[in-house]
Amino acid sequence: MEPLIALVVGFTAARLAGLLGVGALAGWQPALRAGLVAMFLLTAIAHFAPALRPDIVGMVPPWMPRAGLLVTVTGLLEAAGAIGLLVPTTARWAAGGLIALMIAMFPANVSAARRHVAQGDPLGPRTLLQILYIAAAAATLVRTPRHRVSATCTA
Repeated sequence: MEPLIALVVGFTAARLAGLLGVGALAGWQPALRAGLVAMFLLTAIAHFAPALRPDIVGMVPPWMPRAGLLVTVTGLLEAAGAIGLLVPTTARWAAGGLIALMIAMFPANVSAARRHVAQGDPLGPRTLLQILYIAAAAATLVRTPRHRVSATCTA
């Protein structure tokens, strides 16, 4: 639930900042990217936090080798993706990479729910949240038309 809270609070704060005149956050897509940054930085940090790391390692399906290394790599990829979302020239690539990462990591959510390891939601809510996160990242990929201000006036 914490990632969802980070996404919503990050989006809302960024959207308000955009409405108050912060040009880089003008519009819903930059605000959504900011919410995703908050969410992915939170989840990346959790991969390395001593109190949370054992639970995250425990989510890795038993048939996958080197669970600790996989958790480290996915944490680094989440952090890199979050940083990439901040840079306009890399934001689309970062969003696409994060979508791929979320899809690749979903088996860990299924495994954890089935084995009742780590704290978290049952499989149904986990799946719905994962779909929401993927949809949020995908929404940042949609190209929106830019409004042009005409250089000439008709009177």
